[in-house]
Amino acid sequence: MAHDIKLVLTDIDGTILPRGRAQVSERMRCAMHAAMGAGMRVGPASGRGISYVVPAFGGDEACVATALGTNGMQVHLDGRLIHEQYLDRDAMVHVTQVLRGLPRTGAIVFDQAGAPLLVEGSREDLEAEFPLYADAALPVTAIPYYPVVKMNVFVNGDLAATRQLHDLLTKEVPELDFNIPLAGFLNLLPPGYSKATGIDILCEALGICLDQVVVFGDSGNDLEMLAHVPNSVAVANASAEAAAAARWHIGSCDDEAVADALEALAAGEWPFCQ
Repeated sequence: MAHDIKLVLTDIDGTILPRGRAQVSERMRCAMHAAMGAGMRVGPASGRGISYVVPAFGGDEACVATALGTNGMQVHLDGRLIHEQYLDRDAMVHVTQVLRGLPRTGAIVFDQAGAPLLVEGSREDLEAEFPLYADAALPVTAIPYYPVVKMNVFVNGDLAATRQLHDLLTKEVPELDFNIPLAGFLNLLPPGYSKATGIDILCEALGICLDQVVVFGDSGNDLEMLAHVPNSVAVANASAEAAAAARWHIGSCDDEAVADALEALAAGEWPFCQ
């Protein structure tokens, strides 16, 4: 089987960054550089906004020069923003109206500098689910009128509570799509939009086909890209849905399985099996 991989994208949280850690390992960054040195573009495909992606790589801008931020709504190629998608304000307002009657829930949006704004709910409930955002969140009284790329809904609860909220919002706010990257947290997207959309934009810009792409993921916001790309890879700690969507399967995030795979690709080896 011949392979001509030109683009490698990986989710961050739970795929190359173990829960509770702030930065990927030095080994992971070195593996990315090795693959880049072998002629591939390598970067993250994250639900995080780009301003929260860069610190996860210790400020190593080469590792994020080509990247998908906000589930593909921000597309960067060689350090340039080539596409940015915005959320509909009326739809975002509708979400806050639904949340207003639900305990332990809330929502944040991100301003044009990438800072989180608490538009619904309490800082305490946000902190229980995502302390990184809670520490920086500024309470505001309304959804901003300037273009917003990223909005998240949170619930101070377990995965079952998160799925219940997901199903409710999907029913009540059909103007948006919702996915679950981790317990207690929901991503909001325009209908039909996903990381897969961002991958198509990158492929068109690079003049490559999906067979020349490898993607790594572990959770609900990776499902579309794992199903979309022929060489999709799930880590061993992936959710059952993500594992089922992926073609290939490797070791866990904690064992730096993605770094192993990148080192092999950089050496001209094919590291995947069923």
